[in-house]
Amino acid sequence: MTSPGPGRPRHTGPLRPGATGREQILDAAAELFTTHGYARTSTRAIAEAVGIRQASLYHHFRTKDDVLEALLTSTVTPTLPVAHAVLRVPAGDAEHAAARLYALALHDGRELCRTRWNLGALYLLPELRAPRFVPFQTARERLRQCYVRAGADVVARTGGPSQAGDLAFRLVESLVNLRADGRATADSPAQVAEGCVRLACWSGDVTPVARSGEEMLRDISAALLVPAG
Repeated sequence: MTSPGPGRPRHTGPLRPGATGREQILDAAAELFTTHGYARTSTRAIAEAVGIRQASLYHHFRTKDDVLEALLTSTVTPTLPVAHAVLRVPAGDAEHAAARLYALALHDGRELCRTRWNLGALYLLPELRAPRFVPFQTARERLRQCYVRAGADVVARTGGPSQAGDLAFRLVESLVNLRADGRATADSPAQVAEGCVRLACWSGDVTPVARSGEEMLRDISAALLVPAG
């Protein structure tokens, strides 16, 4: 007599993109959280979307909150090294300072738009007020401060509004809403980056600013070994 197996086996082929089980779990969770809602998604549903048993999911994540935290962190931490590198570039004159802000906004915008699922839509979840998400909120605040510093360097040379950097940060995050409405295009990050420069009262031609910003990103990306976009 054949004894029953330990439970439903994993599907023979991966149902999700990802080189590891963890990456496949995150992809499934990202889809479910952004399309069905965080509160309505169970760990069982995530496991089923990957093709594994629920118990197997717990080898990678102890709770659903752990999954959410990993997804949120992935929207900020890749940008922080680039943001810090941008700020290490001397601001120089008004045009070069504007190019730094452009480079920061362009890279951040591309990161928000390149993911398979619109993870930025999770930023407004009420669950994020819980203490366990303080590390993510701290990382996001560090990124915002990079915008504040980059914007301040521009307005010091253009006489723009003191809140230009903070406004630029929020303008870049508006790409999340564009994606949600199906209106984001490949040009959207560059268009938003230009808007950030205009917020800081750069009134000159944006073309050389954009060109310098792109070149800055290529140099930084090569040094950090990260994609330039």
